[in-house]
Amino acid sequence: MNASTRLRAAAHNGPLGDSNFRLLTGGQFTSTVGDYCYAVALPWLVLSGHGSPTLLGTVLACYGVPRVVALPLGGVLADKLGPRRIMLIADTARAMLAGLLILVAARHVIALAVLGPIAVGLGAGEGLFLPAANSIMPSILVPDRLAAGNAINMAALESGAVLGPVLGGAMVAAAGSVPAFAVDAASFLVSAVTLAFIRLNRAAAALSDTAESAEHAEHAEHAEPGVPSSLAGAAESAPGLWEFVRRERLLKLLLLVTLMANFGAAGTLEVAMPTLAHARWGADGYGALLACIGVGTVAGTLASARASRLRRPAVAAGYALLICAAGIAAIPFLGGLAGACAAALLLGVGLGFGNTVIITLAQKWVPSELLGRVMSVVMMCAIGSFPVTTVVTGLLVHALGPAPFFIIAGVGVAAAILVALSQPVFRQFGASDAGSVAELAPSA
Repeated sequence: MNASTRLRAAAHNGPLGDSNFRLLTGGQFTSTVGDYCYAVALPWLVLSGHGSPTLLGTVLACYGVPRVVALPLGGVLADKLGPRRIMLIADTARAMLAGLLILVAARHVIALAVLGPIAVGLGAGEGLFLPAANSIMPSILVPDRLAAGNAINMAALESGAVLGPVLGGAMVAAAGSVPAFAVDAASFLVSAVTLAFIRLNRAAAALSDTAESAEHAEHAEHAEPGVPSSLAGAAESAPGLWEFVRRERLLKLLLLVTLMANFGAAGTLEVAMPTLAHARWGADGYGALLACIGVGTVAGTLASARASRLRRPAVAAGYALLICAAGIAAIPFLGGLAGACAAALLLGVGLGFGNTVIITLAQKWVPSELLGRVMSVVMMCAIGSFPVTTVVTGLLVHALGPAPFFIIAGVGVAAAILVALSQPVFRQFGASDAGSVAELAPSA
């Protein structure tokens, strides 16, 4: 069998052989490209129309605050009404709001009274959308395809995040904000159409629930008294969200890792890195660093497709995130732009692999009736902490300079990962050797 035949067979038998998966991934890739066109076009619209940085910051706040506020509601609705329906409603509404931005930009209307409500609607739409988007995959793919499916889907999103700013910047430079907003509106429509054609795989959902119940039963059979409920007997009854958060030590560890990883990555990318690049390498250097992070993230995400074959995938994810932490800490200290780019590449690889593996394990572990709400809590730790993260980072960078912050961020991320790796319940997360779960019992 030659290489092309093997590739065709892999595509047919893997996630890409599922038409629903192709629709979802294609639509989300297109939507991501549009999102980044919007991210370029909005500041240009405000600033080129003689709007002040204060106006721009206020408009961005009008987007960011409703996004955070809507996350819990998005999780509840995804669980109650189904993730596909919520994603479809959110994309349709955002397509109409982005269409309004085309008219606003064409008429050069730069006023908070106009831009603010549109930004509020777009932010709230994303807040509703995100928990559903992170909980839909188990209802499309059977469990054996879930790791590969998440890897391909997230790699597509990362690729869109690389392509979108380039396309948006080129359009804004050539013709202003109107074409970029048009692409954004069209991308939401494309995503909505693909979602409308998706037919959820009830067999996949049933297999996922069966596998989850079987896993819990097998863990309960082998575990000793004192084993955390996340790996023994969790399927006996479906808890409410806050009961699930309260009783699951594993979930608390995941939230800690998410919070610290966001502090390190967001603070680095949004504040410390542009400050460092401005002082040392200029805009071209900053672009090169972002490109290396993007390439590394795509590579790490694709590599995670094989994580399901690992004996202890959570441990592998933890090691990958330690590589990410090392990459963050090393960026200013490797002798110039080439060394910084190498560290940024490591950062991206570790982040892409670790994030994708953890999300896949969580999709398999969390009870399906709580998945949307649990994902909303995870994203609250990531997105909700963003404003505080950037403010704290700004204060630290101002007081210490950019280079020391990279060490602080890297050490903070590594400390959270090491705390998680020190806990048996995390090391056994997704482990293939069910018999070893007895290690989770407290020692005498």
